[in-house]
Amino acid sequence: MSTVLDAAWFYWAVGLAVGLPLTLVALTEWQHSLRRRGSALLGPVTLLRNFLLPLGALLLMMVGATQMPAGSTPVRIVGTLVAFVVLVLLLSGLKASLFSSAPVASWRRRVPGIFLDVLRFVIIAVGVGLILAYIWGAKIGGLFTALGIGSIVIGLTLQNSVGQIISGLLMLFEQPFRIGDWIATSDSKGRVVEVNWRAVHVDTGSGLRITPNSVLAGESFVNLSRPAGEHEITVKTVFAVEDRPDQVCAMLERVAMQLPQRDPDREPSAGHDGAMNYSIDIPLRSASDDSKARKTFHRWIWYAARRDGLHLDEAEDGFDDPELLAEGIRSVVAPVLRLDPDQQQALARFCSIQRFGAGELIQADGHVPEAVSFVMSGGVMLTAEVDGSRNEVDVIERGSFLGQSALIRHPVAGSSFAIDEVTLIRVAREGMEEVLSANPLLLQEFGRAIDERRASVLRALADNEAQQAPAG
Repeated sequence: MSTVLDAAWFYWAVGLAVGLPLTLVALTEWQHSLRRRGSALLGPVTLLRNFLLPLGALLLMMVGATQMPAGSTPVRIVGTLVAFVVLVLLLSGLKASLFSSAPVASWRRRVPGIFLDVLRFVIIAVGVGLILAYIWGAKIGGLFTALGIGSIVIGLTLQNSVGQIISGLLMLFEQPFRIGDWIATSDSKGRVVEVNWRAVHVDTGSGLRITPNSVLAGESFVNLSRPAGEHEITVKTVFAVEDRPDQVCAMLERVAMQLPQRDPDREPSAGHDGAMNYSIDIPLRSASDDSKARKTFHRWIWYAARRDGLHLDEAEDGFDDPELLAEGIRSVVAPVLRLDPDQQQALARFCSIQRFGAGELIQADGHVPEAVSFVMSGGVMLTAEVDGSRNEVDVIERGSFLGQSALIRHPVAGSSFAIDEVTLIRVAREGMEEVLSANPLLLQEFGRAIDERRASVLRALADNEAQQAPAG
């Protein structure tokens, strides 16, 4: 007499009754652990727990516990669902394990998207074929033969186009540039904004240039963003023959050092190329700063050359116009220093006119000025630097002065920058000392001005520290 223990379905039922809950608990714990770590395997494990495990248990119950024939329609339907979930799990697992968690510099990160699409298509095609052949008994040999012959015919027909696509894809696999890199080809330069299997989209500043991958693969180009932090520009200039080369090079390097786009870890280098030609190499933070740095540098050296008495492009300086200087002394300097006409004429030999371009450094923090400068036109921003950031302290305009610490030969506190084009009347220290020695009250006023300016800088520094204290 047979018992329940002798029935084949009994062990299937017990195995499912015990194994399904235990496996479900184990997968749930694994799922929670992956979620806490933010792992890319969370999706495949969730698919395994929520879909493949229940469907697999149902299939085992139908075939083992209830002894349903393997060729019955219900078993084939459930088997198809299980095979489909396995196929999806295989695709999801490959992506999560091989590509989503790949290191940035590895070859897996460089695989173009179209290669992954082709791999998915092949896996899906093979998987569907196996499902049709082993579960539904379909004969698929003829189908694969037809697909193979069709692929050969299509490949021969479109061999030129396919060859171009493959050459472009191989270039993308090498990944000579990324989104955001700046590249220069034989006829254009710009920033890469999109890369797909067919073309590269480059923003040239005057429009979007779309270049087929096969074209880039067949010619040389320069990636201006690599190696990172090593991009520089070369600016060529012309000065008069009588200008001293060392003075010109020093001026060019001084202006380049002030550029906000300059790489702070490297210094510019200027050289005399012979005759009237000069060049300077300026290291930049990024290739995206190229155009802006060139424009700012050309604008600033126009002013700096004239302040230093140099002849950029062999031009003559017209700043030292005696009538303009006399007008500036009469309308700007005289009211502050309380000068009569005779004193104005006596002071003129100590005065000169200087101009600065917008954004240019007028007076550096810690520098000991050699003159007091009066603002004739434009605006000057006084700043204090804290942790590498520039903080505005005050703005002075026409009639105000800066560099008053020249009288006590003390370094200035804070820096001064031109807000727009600024014209200054520069009064040498000797001239200021002659005027102030004859007017002790005026000397006291300048002393108070020096103390107030320094106190303003210290106040700005204290306010900045107070604002950062809560965040720290």
